[in-house]
Amino acid sequence: MTTLGSIEAGGTKFICSVSDENLNIIAKERIPTSLPRITMPLIYQFFQKYHPDSIGIGCFGPIGINETRKNYGKILATPKKGWVNYSFLEEIKNHINVPVFWTTDVNAAAYGEFKLGAGKEFKNIVYWTVGTGIGAGAIYNGKLLNGLSHPEMGHLLVRRNQYDYIDGVCNYHYDCLESLASGPAIEKRAGKKAEDLSKSSKQWDMEAYYLAQACVDVAMVLSPERIIFGGGVSKQEHLFPKIRYEYNKMIGHYIKTSSLDSFIVHAKLGDDAGTIGCLLLAKKRLKI
Repeated sequence: MTTLGSIEAGGTKFICSVSDENLNIIAKERIPTSLPRITMPLIYQFFQKYHPDSIGIGCFGPIGINETRKNYGKILATPKKGWVNYSFLEEIKNHINVPVFWTTDVNAAAYGEFKLGAGKEFKNIVYWTVGTGIGAGAIYNGKLLNGLSHPEMGHLLVRRNQYDYIDGVCNYHYDCLESLASGPAIEKRAGKKAEDLSKSSKQWDMEAYYLAQACVDVAMVLSPERIIFGGGVSKQEHLFPKIRYEYNKMIGHYIKTSSLDSFIVHAKLGDDAGTIGCLLLAKKRLKI
């Protein structure tokens, strides 16, 4: 029986999974993201029990994703202590000798939604994750969109709301999307976590203002057929009508869609999008 492995490497936890070729989960384990010398041996131990035929890795970024560059396979300028310039892919291959598909965590989730979730009817989608950080993956003509590097759409510069006075939370950019619309940004502005805010809180209007800008930007540049939101902040269903309303004002009827309700949507696979995407990419690596 062919078995597939998945490593969803996040900033707070790694989710390691093994499935059969039909994506039925055989085993799953959550491993805290600590220093590499603590976290990595636990990953090796997990996969040594199950011996997958290939592994799909979706890793927190930024990462080296271009095979022609010296930084390929490395985690780059992350704020996670101990992981900067860590040769993640090389270490995995040294300990688990199987074919590996290497990409970002949000690319993996985008691929999962594209194949089996809210994007499976289309060839061109953008998937956003909005939580502790913000990132996006794009599928263009049925393929993951990568170039010199992977998309870093969470760091798009946005127009600051006139009533927003927080300094922002990104270490690199004062007025980027992640700086003003991520979970920590909401908490800094509101004094409480997003999940503790009431549905009537004006904070959601502010959040929708920023996320609508993100939708306008990708609509203008990539022309996706569907925009999908996942991540913890996106679990607030009442946020979506607000995003669509702001988007409609900002786009100015310049690009028309048949229905905004079906253009800007919530992820269908939820928290499983990354794991399912990694398993699908592991399967793709084997060409089965």
